[in-house]
Amino acid sequence: MDVGALKPLLTLLVLPPLGLLLLAALGWLLAVNHKRGGLALVGVSLALLGLLSCHGTAVWLARNILTQYPPLPVAALKASRAQAIVVLGGGVLPQAPEYGSPQPRVNTAARLRYGIWLARQSGLPLAFSGGLGWAANPAQAESEAEVASRVAGQDYGMTLRWLESESRDTAGNARLLAPLLQRDGVRRIALVTDAWHMPRSVAAFASAGLTVTPAPMGFVLPLESPVLEWMPSASGLLASQQVLREWLGLAVAAAARLNSG
Repeated sequence: MDVGALKPLLTLLVLPPLGLLLLAALGWLLAVNHKRGGLALVGVSLALLGLLSCHGTAVWLARNILTQYPPLPVAALKASRAQAIVVLGGGVLPQAPEYGSPQPRVNTAARLRYGIWLARQSGLPLAFSGGLGWAANPAQAESEAEVASRVAGQDYGMTLRWLESESRDTAGNARLLAPLLQRDGVRRIALVTDAWHMPRSVAAFASAGLTVTPAPMGFVLPLESPVLEWMPSASGLLASQQVLREWLGLAVAAAARLNSG
């Protein structure tokens, strides 16, 4: 088994909600012999789970533990001398019975739409990178790139000039797409992905030898009234989980660089 296949499982074990639920279970077991300490651990774990389930927490985390990239105006895109727009995949719905074919997940669809909008505003060609992710359902037969190419043509009348369909993660996106672009003389790109995913993506493509202009979308911003922002919800937990996963990925990459150096 490829070590990369363990990444989704290991990530789930560390991040909320499962990581905190496991910590609470450990506290419950400890309470048998160390009641005060065990129950304290249970209380802290559940309190953190509640706090991380608030969308307001996700907004605070995004602003304070991840590098923030501002939106990219079209004038700034043109001034950047970017030669292509690169869109990164964010998952596929392997079964969409209403369409009769696989469809992009919400993140992928939003990234693709924004990339196409930027391409039309700037006249730049489009590239898309995404294969079968490590966590992909075994039923998924088409890569993210294949699904994106079909949707871009059917829904937007847009042709994707470069397609990379073998990558399984962000590092693979950069490693496998960069040579395709460089072969056609592309050295400067505008990179489209969610704002919370941008720091790791910029680092990956810069390491692959490309000059990157970030074109973030999907910002983690307040959505509702201040009271509701601080009420636990499933959407709030998902947003916090996404931010923490990116922070964890950056931390692991930094540790790997230190060990190799």
